[in-house]
Parts: sequence; C-alpha cells; structure tokens
Amino acid sequence: MRDFKKFEVWQLSHQLTLKIYASTRNFPKEEVFGLTSQIRRSFASIGYNISEGSGRNSDKEFANFINIALGSSNEAENQLILAKDLRYINEDDYQIFLDELTTLKKKLVTLWNRLKVN
Repeated sequence: MRDFKKFEVWQLSHQLTLKIYASTRNFPKEEVFGLTSQIRRSFASIGYNISEGSGRNSDKEFANFINIALGSSNEAENQLILAKDLRYINEDDYQIFLDELTTLKKKLVTLWNRLKVN
C-alpha cells in the first residue's frame, strides 16, 4: 500500500483545493448549491481519487484512479472558466488557478504514464 500523502500530485491537489475553498467563500450566496458546491467537489475529487487509487493493489488499478483524477481536473478547469466568465473570480486569480491546475494535470499524466507502463 502506498502513502498518498507522499505523492506530489496529491500535495498539489490538496493545496489547490484549499485555495478553491477559500476563493469560493466570496461567490454569490445563490450559488451555494450550484457552482460553489460543484467547483469545490471537482477540485476535491482530484485528491480523493489519488488517495483512493494509492490504496489499490496494482499499478493498473492506481492508474485507473489517476485517469479519473484527470477527468476531474478537466471538469474543474471548465468550472474555473465559468466562474471567470460570470465574474465570480477575477482574471488574475483565474490565471493563477489555471496555471496551478495545468501543472497538476501534467504531473498526473506523467504519473499515469509511469503506472501504465508497469
């Protein structure tokens, strides 16, 4: 069994999720069950899948959960775009989140490729 907390992708995901939670506190109250909830869940889902996959018995199973985490990261990116276009986050914050998410996605792909080969 692997310790998910030691994976850089989980650490990056966790920090990004904490930042999203802080940022979404400023979203309109009418979005609490809409975009606020959805964007928080998609960012959190990245880390959830990394941690769940790390507890699996094979690299193949772990790779599958990394692939699911990649899907969640794409969902999160779409929600970031929506939040920016609705002006819930400003352009500067959007770019910071997008840059960090892009870095995370690249690292997830690298890990996925490494696991898939084994």
